Amino acid sequence: MRTHWSNSLKIAGLAVTIVLAGCATSATAQEPAATTTTDADTYPMVSGDFWEVTGIDIKPGGGLAYANHLANKWRASQEFAKSKGWIKDYMVLSNYHNRSGEPDLYLITVMTDIASGPEAEARYVAYNEWSKASDAQLEAESADRAEFREVMGTSLMQELNFKD
Repeated sequence: MRTHWSNSLKIAGLAVTIVLAGCATSATAQEPAATTTTDADTYPMVSGDFWEVTGIDIKPGGGLAYANHLANKWRASQEFAKSKGWIKDYMVLSNYHNRSGEPDLYLITVMTDIASGPEAEARYVAYNEWSKASDAQLEAESADRAEFREVMGTSLMQELNFKD
Protein backbone atom coordinates (compact mmCIF):
# COMPACT_ATOMS: atom_id res chain seq x y z
CA MET A 1 0.00 0.00 0.00
CA ARG A 2 2.88 2.38 0.76
CA THR A 3 4.17 1.78 -2.78
CA HIS A 4 0.77 2.85 -4.16
CA TRP A 5 0.81 6.01 -2.01
CA SER A 6 4.41 6.69 -2.90
CA ASN A 7 3.77 6.32 -6.63
CA SER A 8 0.60 8.44 -6.43
CA LEU A 9 2.40 11.21 -4.61
CA LYS A 10 5.33 11.09 -7.07
CA ILE A 11 2.92 11.37 -10.00
CA ALA A 12 1.04 14.23 -8.31
CA GLY A 13 4.33 16.00 -7.59
CA LEU A 14 5.45 15.56 -11.18
CA ALA A 15 2.13 16.92 -12.48
CA VAL A 16 2.38 19.98 -10.23
CA THR A 17 5.99 20.56 -11.33
CA ILE A 18 4.99 20.38 -15.00
CA VAL A 19 2.05 22.74 -14.48
CA LEU A 20 4.17 25.24 -12.55
CA ALA A 21 6.96 25.03 -15.13
CA GLY A 22 4.40 25.66 -17.87
CA CYS A 23 3.02 28.66 -16.00
CA ALA A 24 6.50 30.09 -15.49
CA THR A 25 7.44 29.53 -19.13
CA SER A 26 4.26 31.06 -20.50
CA ALA A 27 4.52 34.00 -18.08
CA THR A 28 8.07 34.84 -19.13
CA ALA A 29 7.25 34.41 -22.82
CA GLN A 30 4.56 37.10 -22.70
CA GLU A 31 5.36 40.73 -23.17
CA PRO A 32 4.51 42.93 -20.25
CA ALA A 33 1.13 44.42 -21.00
CA ALA A 34 -0.82 46.60 -18.65
CA THR A 35 0.21 46.78 -15.01
CA THR A 36 -3.31 45.98 -13.81
CA THR A 37 -4.73 42.49 -13.70
CA THR A 38 -8.30 41.43 -14.16
CA ASP A 39 -10.21 38.43 -12.84
CA ALA A 40 -9.62 36.76 -16.21
CA ASP A 41 -5.85 36.94 -15.56
CA THR A 42 -5.93 34.94 -12.32
CA TYR A 43 -6.65 31.29 -11.75
CA PRO A 44 -10.28 31.03 -10.56
CA MET A 45 -9.82 28.10 -8.17
CA VAL A 46 -8.06 27.37 -4.90
CA SER A 47 -7.02 24.07 -3.37
CA GLY A 48 -9.39 22.56 -0.83
CA ASP A 49 -9.66 19.40 1.20
CA PHE A 50 -8.20 16.03 0.31
CA TRP A 51 -10.63 13.16 -0.30
CA GLU A 52 -9.40 9.60 0.05
CA VAL A 53 -11.81 7.33 -1.84
CA THR A 54 -11.57 3.55 -1.52
CA GLY A 55 -13.60 1.26 -3.78
CA ILE A 56 -14.94 -1.92 -2.13
CA ASP A 57 -16.32 -5.00 -3.86
CA ILE A 58 -18.58 -6.99 -1.53
CA LYS A 59 -18.40 -10.72 -2.11
CA PRO A 60 -21.67 -12.68 -2.46
CA GLY A 61 -23.21 -13.18 0.97
CA GLY A 62 -20.84 -10.73 2.63
CA GLY A 63 -23.06 -7.64 2.75
CA LEU A 64 -24.27 -7.96 6.33
CA ALA A 65 -20.87 -8.90 7.76
CA TYR A 66 -19.19 -5.95 6.05
CA ALA A 67 -21.99 -3.53 6.98
CA ASN A 68 -21.53 -4.58 10.62
CA HIS A 69 -17.77 -4.02 10.36
CA LEU A 70 -18.31 -0.55 8.89
CA ALA A 71 -20.95 0.38 11.48
CA ASN A 72 -18.77 -0.72 14.38
CA LYS A 73 -15.00 -0.98 13.98
CA TRP A 74 -14.50 1.28 10.94
CA ARG A 75 -16.85 3.96 12.23
CA ALA A 76 -15.20 3.92 15.68
CA SER A 77 -11.74 4.35 14.15
CA GLN A 78 -12.99 7.21 11.94
CA GLU A 79 -14.59 8.90 14.96
CA PHE A 80 -11.28 8.54 16.82
CA ALA A 81 -9.42 10.19 13.93
CA LYS A 82 -12.05 12.93 13.77
CA SER A 83 -11.77 13.58 17.53
CA LYS A 84 -8.02 14.06 17.07
CA GLY A 85 -8.57 16.52 14.20
CA TRP A 86 -6.83 14.21 11.74
CA ILE A 87 -9.89 14.06 9.48
CA LYS A 88 -12.84 16.38 8.90
CA ASP A 89 -15.46 13.86 7.84
CA TYR A 90 -16.10 10.39 6.49
CA MET A 91 -18.90 8.65 4.64
CA VAL A 92 -19.94 5.48 2.87
CA LEU A 93 -21.52 5.73 -0.58
CA SER A 94 -23.31 2.90 -2.34
CA ASN A 95 -22.72 2.54 -6.07
CA TYR A 96 -26.41 2.12 -6.79
CA HIS A 97 -26.14 1.17 -10.47
CA ASN A 98 -22.68 -0.36 -10.49
CA ARG A 99 -21.55 -2.02 -13.68
CA SER A 100 -19.46 -5.15 -13.89
CA GLY A 101 -16.02 -4.51 -12.42
CA GLU A 102 -17.06 -1.41 -10.45
CA PRO A 103 -17.06 -1.21 -6.64
CA ASP A 104 -20.23 -1.78 -4.64
CA LEU A 105 -19.26 0.81 -2.02
CA TYR A 106 -16.99 3.82 -1.73
CA LEU A 107 -15.44 4.64 1.64
CA ILE A 108 -14.57 8.33 1.77
CA THR A 109 -12.40 10.19 4.25
CA VAL A 110 -12.06 13.98 4.04
CA MET A 111 -8.89 15.66 5.38
CA THR A 112 -7.54 19.20 5.33
CA ASP A 113 -3.99 17.92 4.87
CA ILE A 114 -1.95 14.75 4.72
CA ALA A 115 0.37 13.88 7.57
CA SER A 116 3.91 12.91 6.68
CA GLY A 117 7.15 12.11 8.47
CA PRO A 118 7.09 12.42 12.26
CA GLU A 119 3.42 13.49 12.33
CA ALA A 120 2.33 10.37 10.43
CA GLU A 121 4.39 8.19 12.78
CA ALA A 122 2.88 9.89 15.85
CA ARG A 123 -0.62 9.27 14.51
CA TYR A 124 0.23 5.64 13.84
CA VAL A 125 1.43 5.18 17.42
CA ALA A 126 -1.64 6.98 18.84
CA TYR A 127 -3.99 4.84 16.75
CA ASN A 128 -2.31 1.61 17.86
CA GLU A 129 -2.57 2.69 21.51
CA TRP A 130 -6.24 3.60 21.06
CA SER A 131 -7.10 0.36 19.24
CA LYS A 132 -5.16 -1.73 21.76
CA ALA A 133 -4.00 -3.90 18.88
CA SER A 134 -0.59 -4.89 17.59
CA ASP A 135 0.43 -4.64 13.96
CA ALA A 136 -0.02 -8.41 13.68
CA GLN A 137 -3.55 -8.23 15.10
CA LEU A 138 -4.55 -5.38 12.79
CA GLU A 139 -3.15 -7.26 9.79
CA ALA A 140 -5.02 -10.43 10.79
CA GLU A 141 -8.28 -8.48 11.13
CA SER A 142 -7.78 -7.03 7.66
CA ALA A 143 -7.14 -10.50 6.26
CA ASP A 144 -10.33 -11.77 7.95
CA ARG A 145 -12.35 -9.11 6.10
CA ALA A 146 -11.04 -10.54 2.81
CA GLU A 147 -13.65 -13.28 3.29
CA PHE A 148 -16.46 -10.86 2.52
CA ARG A 149 -14.89 -7.90 0.70
CA GLU A 150 -12.13 -6.91 -1.69
CA VAL A 151 -10.46 -3.51 -1.79
CA MET A 152 -10.47 -2.56 -5.47
CA GLY A 153 -8.29 0.51 -5.10
CA THR A 154 -7.84 3.86 -3.41
CA SER A 155 -7.64 7.32 -4.95
CA LEU A 156 -6.46 10.50 -3.30
CA MET A 157 -8.17 13.55 -4.72
CA GLN A 158 -8.06 17.22 -3.83
CA GLU A 159 -11.12 19.39 -3.96
CA LEU A 160 -10.87 22.54 -6.06
CA ASN A 161 -13.00 25.45 -4.82
CA PHE A 162 -14.02 28.44 -6.90
CA LYS A 163 -12.68 31.76 -5.74
CA ASP A 164 -15.39 34.21 -4.76
